[in-house]
Amino acid sequence: MDLNYSAEENAFREEVRTWLDANIPPELREKVLNYEELGKDDLVRWHKILAKKGWVAPVWPVEWGGTGWNAVQRYIYEEEYALAGAPPIAPFGPTMCASVLLRFGSDAQKKRFLPRIYNCDDFWCQGYSEPGSGSDLASLKTRAERRGDHYVVNGQKTWTTLGHYGDWIFCLVRTDVDTPKKQDGISFLLIDMKTPGITVRPLVLLDEGHEVNEVFFDDVKVPLENLVFEENKGWTVAKYLLGHERLGTGRIGGSKRELAKLKAMAAKTLVNGKPLLEDVRFHDRLSRVEIELMALEVTNMRFLDEMRRTGNIGPEVSMLKIKGTEIQQALTELTMQVAGPSARAFKPLAYDGFDAFTASLAARYFNFRKTSIYAGSNEIQRNIYSKMALGL
Repeated sequence: MDLNYSAEENAFREEVRTWLDANIPPELREKVLNYEELGKDDLVRWHKILAKKGWVAPVWPVEWGGTGWNAVQRYIYEEEYALAGAPPIAPFGPTMCASVLLRFGSDAQKKRFLPRIYNCDDFWCQGYSEPGSGSDLASLKTRAERRGDHYVVNGQKTWTTLGHYGDWIFCLVRTDVDTPKKQDGISFLLIDMKTPGITVRPLVLLDEGHEVNEVFFDDVKVPLENLVFEENKGWTVAKYLLGHERLGTGRIGGSKRELAKLKAMAAKTLVNGKPLLEDVRFHDRLSRVEIELMALEVTNMRFLDEMRRTGNIGPEVSMLKIKGTEIQQALTELTMQVAGPSARAFKPLAYDGFDAFTASLAARYFNFRKTSIYAGSNEIQRNIYSKMALGL
């Protein structure tokens, strides 16, 4: 692979950088760079700005609003997006549910849901994990019984990110309890969160943030038309969706932004009269993380090229999830080391010399412990890679 960018690609990078710089609302950029919580109004506001520009779903087919960019352009966009401090686009609709609908959805489902996802008229969340069914997702117990023209859903989902904002939730449910192979009795349903019988309860984490939730289903009626693909074949859909989820967990652009911020902090932090950046042991740890990030970037470009050529991602995508999340965690650890006692657990940090840097680094450190768990724990990812890619 040629890692040198062409003149056209460099011009595209400049176009993206210029537009983002001019169009990201300053107050939203400030929240992102200072690790402040973004509310639903913030997320929807930015989503609609990007949708109006036509950049909210770069990987979608052009006929549904995609940009038609190639793999390199998409990578450049993602990198500049993160470096600019743009607010995240909640992935559950545009990246995850949409990828499923485009691959497995009926024409009626595509026409009904995709335009609303594109314009963020509906805010989506994910119903996968359950108490006791996280890494072993196929052991889920939420039940959907078919009764006439609808299903009746009973059960519980947990760790539902942004579920308190959700208008719709896509869920894995068990539609056959007698199959000898547990993966064969699972179906994929789209559920309106306003349906009677749904209860959302917050899970407040160690960083005192409300990001995840429990969702309870008590005799929730779901029309049969909201079944995606075939009944009892939802595991096929789930595996496809998880591949797309893991591709985004590397967060290379965001890690590059945090690395630059970390270097700037370390250059101004004095230890025994010398900048911490000049400390041999600290510099060694920092260099190792930077080298791993560079290697991850090249690996990510290989996967993007594979997607461009084949439209699919192999089990090797687990590498991005493993290394990307390890790098993210390492950066938070090094940032905590630089901040030292100033990284108070639950109060904003006012770091000398960094007026814009007013977030709680300890809270961010705690929050990033989750990255090696969600989208399939890193231990599970290693098992997947060894079995599916290496044949061990």
